[in-house]
Amino acid sequence: MALADILGAHRNEAGIATAIAVLQQRFGDKLKTSQALREQHAHTTTYLTPQLPDAVLFATHEADVREAVRICATHKVPVIAYGTGTSLEGNVNAPEGGLCIDLMGMNAILEVNAGDLDVTVQPGVTREQLNAHLRDMGLFFPIDPGANASLGGMAATRASGTNAVRYGTMRDNVISLKAVLPDGRLIKTGGRARKSSAGYDLTRLIVGSEGTLGIITELTLRLQGIPEAMSAAIASFPDIGAACEATIAAMQSGIPMARIELLDAQCVEAINNYSKTSFQVSPLLLLEFHGSKASVGEQAESFGEIAKDCGGTGFEWVAKPEERNRLWKARHDAYWALRAAAPDKQSLSTDACVPISRLAECVTQTARDIAEAGLYGPILGHVGDGNFHAAVTFDPADPEELARAEGVVERLALRALAMEGTCTGEHGIGQGKRRFLRLEHGDGADVMAAIKKAIDPDNIMNPGKVMALS
Repeated sequence: MALADILGAHRNEAGIATAIAVLQQRFGDKLKTSQALREQHAHTTTYLTPQLPDAVLFATHEADVREAVRICATHKVPVIAYGTGTSLEGNVNAPEGGLCIDLMGMNAILEVNAGDLDVTVQPGVTREQLNAHLRDMGLFFPIDPGANASLGGMAATRASGTNAVRYGTMRDNVISLKAVLPDGRLIKTGGRARKSSAGYDLTRLIVGSEGTLGIITELTLRLQGIPEAMSAAIASFPDIGAACEATIAAMQSGIPMARIELLDAQCVEAINNYSKTSFQVSPLLLLEFHGSKASVGEQAESFGEIAKDCGGTGFEWVAKPEERNRLWKARHDAYWALRAAAPDKQSLSTDACVPISRLAECVTQTARDIAEAGLYGPILGHVGDGNFHAAVTFDPADPEELARAEGVVERLALRALAMEGTCTGEHGIGQGKRRFLRLEHGDGADVMAAIKKAIDPDNIMNPGKVMALS
């Protein structure tokens, strides 16, 4: 596939066979080689062709990861870390085969330091699991990518999501981590101090590296106190441009929004059908405000005035938890709603992020491009930080329709770069966006390649992802 830009895979057949034999002897039933499990660990929500590992190790301890990586390093065999499998750019495919290490068995919440507002967890802990554990302590972890992803995977892809406009991304919320390097060494990138100027920032080097530099085995994360009050609000708009202009105006006015999500008319219609909601079928903004009981009401009313000035209608806000949760449940089910709206199609889900002043222009041009390509491609996103998604659908049996979908995605990436944005705000590069990395970073891509080669000279850590190595 042109968009995937995947080089022909080079398999180390002898090394793989030897390594699997050694791994089977060492790990016994923890190592699986069945076709079904290998397919499961190559399948993600991407449209890219699954590429299976040769074996899957279900790790339960940090020592499992270290020993497995050492064995693979000895025989120059690829290693791919796996969490919940919700990645969107082929991030867990195994183009050269090798070993997939499933980390979901490492799911212990190790230590909560309520007074310091931090928690230490293993990588298989999911965000919902962590927040359920923290709820009675009056704390929560704010990063919410929608899917109930593992925290290790969220760190590896530098995930963000609906709360990023207020609380930042995983980059901002990982205090330190432990990672197993390609030679089996275990490093710890820091302590629990909220800041440090001691040496290179290895935490942020590993966060977002998509498993190409090491495998995360432990994370220390920032926590937040559960706000005294939360309210949600909705407003409909005559077109996408007006909704984006309201977003820009709200951000510039300094309203401290916790969430501001855009749904275009096609997305609203799909959600109404799937979640049995009754939103007006036009571009919709869905917002959330955190703070005191008085402040959340003031914030909602201030946004209501902005929405009205931008042509918004149907503005309403709710404070009851059950009503607020109903709204966000519908938003989080958007992926499945869009799948149900086009059941005979496959979705090519992509994202981009631009400076917020260019948001309306970029979203409007993208919507026009999708329509001119004759495709069904609803748009939604975390527009408070300039990040939006397009779920471009196509018939997998129609190469011409796939080519049109890939063309839309390529033009979106180039459009975002031309606006001084990025080709991916939160999905990562994986396989699907490798071709855009150099366009975005120029000679900086060479620096990234040099770091990769220095840490992983045999290119065993998630090869074929993020960048091509000569």
